[in-house]
Amino acid sequence: MQQGLSVSYFWSKDFLLSKKMLWLLFISNLLGTIYGYEWYWAQMVDTIAEKPLWYVYFVPDSPTASLFFTLSVGFLLMERSSDKQHSKLYRAIRGFIQAFALITSFKYGIWAVTMIWAGAWQGVPVGWDGWMLTCSHLAMALEALLFARWYRYKLTAITLVAVWTFWNDFMDYERGIFPRLPDVLVDNYLFNIELFTIGLSVVGILTAVIFLFIRQKRNP
Repeated sequence: MQQGLSVSYFWSKDFLLSKKMLWLLFISNLLGTIYGYEWYWAQMVDTIAEKPLWYVYFVPDSPTASLFFTLSVGFLLMERSSDKQHSKLYRAIRGFIQAFALITSFKYGIWAVTMIWAGAWQGVPVGWDGWMLTCSHLAMALEALLFARWYRYKLTAITLVAVWTFWNDFMDYERGIFPRLPDVLVDNYLFNIELFTIGLSVVGILTAVIFLFIRQKRNP
């Protein structure tokens, strides 16, 4: 019994919404975001040189997701320190950021890990960076699900994020700015990867809807 209570504490509101944990998540995700943009930097530079400038906003998928999760943690930190009422505009912005964080962090967390190990299945060496990216992207998906119960987005926010998400998929695979992948995957499985990516978009959006439905049932 004691062991069960001890384990459950690490999933509890008292632990996850503590200032120390929120600051740890904020800093670690901010650093991961910076690393992610650096990882995409060469592709972003090539995109700017070869394609319309606005294409570049759709290139860095994972770091943009972690950026929005970092912002969502920032909102939790601010609201933990203040009980004041917020304006409709504030709530709308917060809801959009939180819905974006949930849907895209879940999606690209799963996507990146799948691509790394799909490449490994085809003989691509994983290396230390592959293991590091596997752990960090699994953490992205997990933390998005862990904190979704405290998000306060509405259906409008989910709809806006869904539009972005599907448009991002279109840009990736119809305009050719998907994250750089091993040649063996691009040459043999690109269509399958496109379908898998769109499928993850659908699952991520439905996940956000489910959390919204649960919250509304508990707090009508």
